[in-house]
Amino acid sequence: MTLTDQTRQVLSFSRRETRDLAVAWAAMAVAFAIFVGRPDRILADLSFGAYLVLVSALTVGPGFLCHELAHKFVAVRLGRRAAFYADYRMLVIAILSAIAGFVVAAPGAVRHYGPASPRENGLIAVAGPITNLVLVAVFLPLVLLGSGGILDEIGGFGVLINAFLAAFNMVPFGPLDGRKVLAWDRGLFAGLLLAGVSLSIWAFVWIGYPF
Repeated sequence: MTLTDQTRQVLSFSRRETRDLAVAWAAMAVAFAIFVGRPDRILADLSFGAYLVLVSALTVGPGFLCHELAHKFVAVRLGRRAAFYADYRMLVIAILSAIAGFVVAAPGAVRHYGPASPRENGLIAVAGPITNLVLVAVFLPLVLLGSGGILDEIGGFGVLINAFLAAFNMVPFGPLDGRKVLAWDRGLFAGLLLAGVSLSIWAFVWIGYPF
């Protein structure tokens, strides 16, 4: 299979997969908007809440979508069929947890089929958090420019969200990426977990909440 064929397969989505990606994107955007804006502020100003959902969709959306596409691309590159499946129960939990003051960001997963070695599972898993770390660098210039307004807020939120997603997904628990990376390469696991946690702390201290 050529690289072009692989890219075409990555960008080929069934109706169910398209629906799952769209619902997960929307649910995560709402969850992070609630978490950042706080339910009492949003209920007091619904236009502010709508604005937060928009900014969240423009930052959580790329972070989530690119994370999952990275998993899918590496799986296809390794010769596997792969597709994203939303976990609707976890999407509800994400929104409820945001109302409670924290976010459980586990909207679903890319499933790939066929036997895989620990190395192959690790490569597929590690692609997601690495993509989020790259997106931190993509959003960071908007913060450094300090232009103010929506671009500044998108930049700040984009850095915060992607640093958080990188760190959270490296937790070695359940279906999260960290468990598979740890089983494959402990040094890489430790480095990525440290990078994600350090960037998250730095972003919260230096940027703070952008709203």
